[in-house]
Amino acid sequence: MIGAGLAPSHQGSRAREWLISATGESHKREARRLRNATGALILIGGGTTPAGPALGGFIEMTGARHGGAIVGFTTASSQVAVSRDMWLADLRQAGATNAEIPIVETREQACDPAIVERARAARGIFLGGGDQVKLVSVFGGTPLGEAIRDAYIGGAIVCGTSAGAAALTKTTLAGNEVDEEGKLVEQYIGPGLGLLGFHTLVDTHFTQRRRLYRLFVAIAEFPALMGIGIDEDTALIVRREIATVVGKGGITFVDGSGVRFNNSASVTKGPELTISALRVGIVGTGQQFNLRKREVQALL
Repeated sequence: MIGAGLAPSHQGSRAREWLISATGESHKREARRLRNATGALILIGGGTTPAGPALGGFIEMTGARHGGAIVGFTTASSQVAVSRDMWLADLRQAGATNAEIPIVETREQACDPAIVERARAARGIFLGGGDQVKLVSVFGGTPLGEAIRDAYIGGAIVCGTSAGAAALTKTTLAGNEVDEEGKLVEQYIGPGLGLLGFHTLVDTHFTQRRRLYRLFVAIAEFPALMGIGIDEDTALIVRREIATVVGKGGITFVDGSGVRFNNSASVTKGPELTISALRVGIVGTGQQFNLRKREVQALL
């Protein structure tokens, strides 16, 4: 069952079809636009604090202490309004003097011209945590989703925490872990918001929630991808292909491009999974990582 991330299912087939279609000419043109983006992405592993360096990096880069406009969205949350109030308080505590978080819970609201223009004109865009699949389903293919992408290409700083970070990739990972009721949630691998390329998957709360095996399973199914696990209160600041680690923890990368043995397509039980020559590394705070070359920048 794909819920354990192991054997084919309709969901897994759809993910593979989407990954293949993402190599089409229109996607290549969009990839060229994104490669030339003048903005930056800040991916936070969740658990961030207002005084921490992860959120502080976003505040600093947007000039938010001096009036730089931040527009945030808590769409991924199960309680959008409650989360909105909490994040407004945190952003202000972190030093933002011009932050707003409009309520966007539906695709109809993601088409509101006033909200779209606020996002397009913002110096910083913030995406809160919750459910990345919900976030992508509301924003994907809407004027708001396009405005966020255009703002990033034009120089805006786009920051996501937890689900907000996981949704920023072209391919998004969710599920394949036990929920609050003790049930295994089916693994989801499918389209994200598409701002971060380089064939990456992003996982968050990484060390704290012991998600290394989840990333192993995802990369076993899609070995062309590279998994990036980000610890809590830790940010990966990305400009073009160079990512800098900032914060209290580090990141873990899982590269499947050199795998020599992989039986994930035929496995039906988790303990049977076998994968050899999976490349795994840790990048600590203050270090840089080249996403294109999948290596610590100090070695290049």
